[in-house]
Amino acid sequence: MAAASLTNQHALHCVAAQYDFAVHGGAVSDIPLRVSLPKGAIVVNAFAEVLTAPTSADSTATIAIKLEAANDIFTAAAVSGAPWSTTGMKQAIPDLATVADYKKATVDREITMSIAVQALTAGKFNVFVFYVHNTAQ
Repeated sequence: MAAASLTNQHALHCVAAQYDFAVHGGAVSDIPLRVSLPKGAIVVNAFAEVLTAPTSADSTATIAIKLEAANDIFTAAAVSGAPWSTTGMKQAIPDLATVADYKKATVDREITMSIAVQALTAGKFNVFVFYVHNTAQ
């Protein structure tokens, strides 16, 4: 009989993080969102739920969300426009329909939000990242 293949019946995972100006501040910087993905994890979908639209003194601040490299989950966008300017659900770059946009963690990585151009003065949102990982490797 042939050897069994490596299997993992619990390969799909989701991590959730919340950015809250009142907790994290809004300085121009990279802000770790305190959730990590293991080496080899493949991000297959991500979205944000904007609870309170982020703002800056003159709405020029940008927000990006990254795993491996700049802009790979959410591309940097001004808080005055989509996706950050209105409340509700916002689709990220990796989505289940576009395999070419999946992201693979090359080492254990923490999901990070990047604030650029100008500091934020308010805002609150959740980020959800769905990934697959075969721990049987």
